[in-house]
Amino acid sequence: MEIEGRIIQILPLQEGVSANGNWKKQEYVLETNAQYPKKVCFGIFVGATSREDRIATSNIQLGEELKVYIDIDSREYQGRWYTSVSAWKVERLQAIAQADPSQGGFAAPFPPADPFSGNDGGNSSDDLPF
Repeated sequence: MEIEGRIIQILPLQEGVSANGNWKKQEYVLETNAQYPKKVCFGIFVGATSREDRIATSNIQLGEELKVYIDIDSREYQGRWYTSVSAWKVERLQAIAQADPSQGGFAAPFPPADPFSGNDGGNSSDDLPF
């Protein structure tokens, strides 16, 4: 799943030690850009077996507009259910708009070639308009 919105809060870093080694978890609160905005708290978890520190590489800052790819998981413990929202990929919306020409801002460098009208995209040596 994915959600888009603005980071409105960064919660304190949580750290601990498990049987596998050290771990840490950073949680963020994102507010969606919908007509009726929702707030979603999601976390990034880094375990002892992780090859990279995804918290550091994500470098999420307060006020940033993001697209966050998430997994939602619920589990039962002593008769109560607990739900976690974990991010596995984070993209900055500004970076997406710059990379995607359909978002605007980029024009085609040459008109497309049309073999039926004689328009070859401006690559002809014949400059006559007809």
